[in-house]
Amino acid sequence: MTARRQFLAGALALACVPSAARATPETVAEAVRQLVAGRQVRDGALTIDVPPLVENGNAVPLTVAAPAGLSVVALHVFTEKNPQPHVLHARFAAPTPAARVATRVKLADSQTVLALAELPDGTFLRARADVIVTLAACIEDPT
Repeated sequence: MTARRQFLAGALALACVPSAARATPETVAEAVRQLVAGRQVRDGALTIDVPPLVENGNAVPLTVAAPAGLSVVALHVFTEKNPQPHVLHARFAAPTPAARVATRVKLADSQTVLALAELPDGTFLRARADVIVTLAACIEDPT
């Protein structure tokens, strides 16, 4: 076997190995702590719209929205069982009244999705939603 084929075979073998690395509630809490850096976080006003039960975690619709009249500098989404806890970061060029972000995310398993809205005064609003996923995405179990 040539060196090129050996390299390609090795790279393919590494690419096919499923990763067991997942975020945990603790890694999410740490990521939020780093983002917030001691500033105030309060519940209320922010909404997170995600189906409570999804059949397939490969493309889950997700909308995070702040109410009209509330200026937002950035929106963040965290998941506790995906490979990376911080799955969405949307920073606006200027404080945006009625900020709204709609996208689709992969969810590795049933989990809690956390959204944070950063306000111009440096404080944050928080919303949570629990999602049950019947067919997981992101991570495949080798057994």
